[in-house]
Amino acid sequence: MNNYEIMMNGNVKIGEFAPEFEAQTTMGNIKLSDYKGKWVVLFSHPGDFTPVCTTEFIAFSKMNTYFENLNTCLLGLSIDSNASHLAWLYDICMRTGIKVPFPVIADRSGEIARRYGMVANEISNAETVRNVFIIDDKGVVRLILIYPMNVGRCIPEILRALTALQVADSNKLSTPANWVPCQPGIISPPQTFEALEKRKREIEKNQNGMTWYLSFQNVKDCEKIGQTSCEGNKLE
Repeated sequence: MNNYEIMMNGNVKIGEFAPEFEAQTTMGNIKLSDYKGKWVVLFSHPGDFTPVCTTEFIAFSKMNTYFENLNTCLLGLSIDSNASHLAWLYDICMRTGIKVPFPVIADRSGEIARRYGMVANEISNAETVRNVFIIDDKGVVRLILIYPMNVGRCIPEILRALTALQVADSNKLSTPANWVPCQPGIISPPQTFEALEKRKREIEKNQNGMTWYLSFQNVKDCEKIGQTSCEGNKLE
């Protein structure tokens, strides 16, 4: 599928490289490739000066340091103009004292929004819904969340999922339901009968599982995940 088809269909999938873009933001012009080597949380909102979006931007701003500690940069987006973004962020700052510390993309043509499938035409052809894309440090889409316009995002859950991805990668494990940072991860099931029997003996010895296909292992270096931040980013 070529870039034009992606742009028209919003056919971005987990495991694929995130489509490149260049855009004007509240912190200057950026390209997605500027963030190579860092994780990115790219999220869209329906519009500036809207109540749910305002609460989300305040929440993202308050949690920004936690994302930076995971070597992750936040990028907001809507099809409002850069002037509108600036006025809205200024209003938030004047009313709350909070300065939004990450760029907000002005996607006036809607090209980026449509390329990433952020516009739900059955709902609105002029507003982006609440999409979240977690893109890893190699530029690969690792997680996609889509919220309706009237439901605000849970920022701690986005942070938890990001941490789970990084811990799973670092430890070559999976994470179980309701996993929180530094809890044990799931070991990949054995693929041969001999390995199955070995795993069963390990579980009996270590008491670290339910059965041969579900066993756990403590994660390593959990507290060291993502120690770098966005401080070196050229935008700052």
